[in-house]
Amino acid sequence: MKRLIEKGLMFGNLIHVSSPALVERYNRALEHLTGRRTELSDFHIDISGYSPEVGDELSDPLYLNPNGVNRQFILLTTAQKTAPLLNVKFSMSRSILRRFIEENEAQLFALTARDAVAGELLNSVYSVSDPKALFDIRTIRIEADTTAGTVKDAEALGERIDRFMAEDDAWFDDVLIAEMIGLAKKTGDVTRNPVRLKLMEFAQDNYWTAHFGGLYIFRGVDHPAAICAGDKADLGKLPIKYTFDFADRNQIAKFLDYNDLVEPIVKARGIDAGAILRQKLDFIIVDAAQDTGIDLTGATRRDIRALARAHADTLPQEFHGLQALLRWAEEEGPWPRITSDHPAYFYTLRAADHADRDLVNMLLAELAPKDVRQLFICHKEAFYRAYRGWSEAKKSYVADFLDREYQADKAGARTALFGHDAPMRETDKDDLIDRVGPWGAVRRDSGRIKGPWGG
Repeated sequence: MKRLIEKGLMFGNLIHVSSPALVERYNRALEHLTGRRTELSDFHIDISGYSPEVGDELSDPLYLNPNGVNRQFILLTTAQKTAPLLNVKFSMSRSILRRFIEENEAQLFALTARDAVAGELLNSVYSVSDPKALFDIRTIRIEADTTAGTVKDAEALGERIDRFMAEDDAWFDDVLIAEMIGLAKKTGDVTRNPVRLKLMEFAQDNYWTAHFGGLYIFRGVDHPAAICAGDKADLGKLPIKYTFDFADRNQIAKFLDYNDLVEPIVKARGIDAGAILRQKLDFIIVDAAQDTGIDLTGATRRDIRALARAHADTLPQEFHGLQALLRWAEEEGPWPRITSDHPAYFYTLRAADHADRDLVNMLLAELAPKDVRQLFICHKEAFYRAYRGWSEAKKSYVADFLDREYQADKAGARTALFGHDAPMRETDKDDLIDRVGPWGAVRRDSGRIKGPWGG
């Protein structure tokens, strides 16, 4: 993984903590949450305050995430909102933390000027030894305060100020006045500078979890289902009507279609479908050629085409399916029938424009793992896991490509792949897709399909 770290593709954009004052604040918060301290004087933290160096020191990569369920966090600066989240166990954790920081940025800026803010993403589940427990996670609530209890003290001071203003004989209540003075010494003037964090709760119907080998739970859709990366038989009976694993390609395709969660790349608004398909083809060629011993470092598209010619007989079905779709997209060939049974099927899709598009693109990245750019952007945990098993030739090519093509313009790359705002020009091809679609036989046909997963 050293190659990825050097290029900023792993542990990138972390916050550097090196000043003695910040290290001490971190230690106070760490001891407050876990009872432990770090002896390090220099380390990096993610959006939650987790440090890979401290994790190594403590021999505990989950020191801020006991049981991988209720993630704790330490905020030293509001700049953490742009940092990644490491050791992700739930897909919603980073977005919740970022929203919490942004919604309370002024208050957090004032609080972290003097102390660290420590908190936790709370739900009613404390252990997920049984997969059924995952379905009890419905609402995430944030609880946070400084290590000195400034927010709690400010609330207490506010209550006493209200009493002082409301009670007629408050001027003669020496105890009340003494309590106000004592609290004000800790909090400052809360009437001019309120120290109050918003009480925030987040409903979670659809999410991914790393537990049990990876599980996608979709409850907030018309046809709910759970989709697991491993063998669904290992999970037993789950409290949801349908459970699929990645071997259930036809059922997953129908699930995505019936819930209007995906759209074909060649019909998507605001993207260059041809360019995206060509890049997917390049990745598939590199994957097929990775064991040939060819040095792919700095390989150009011309080099990749030469590889395709040299290994044409051994290229997988994903390549031939996407190549046929590219020929059609560029008006050079007939419409290819790519059904859900075809290995290229999930490579032809992206998430439609809806609230859970990031989650759906994450699922599609796992279903189409040879598209390493999408895998890296949408599902870094799966990318790092796959990277460990690649040949040195493929590792080198992918790291160089992501450094050269993605790191230079992350926002532009994401918009080019997943943007939904650009206008779409109507063409005859759109009418053809509406009639037959890249789904082929899995498109809805009124009167034939008896249930959402029927065939």
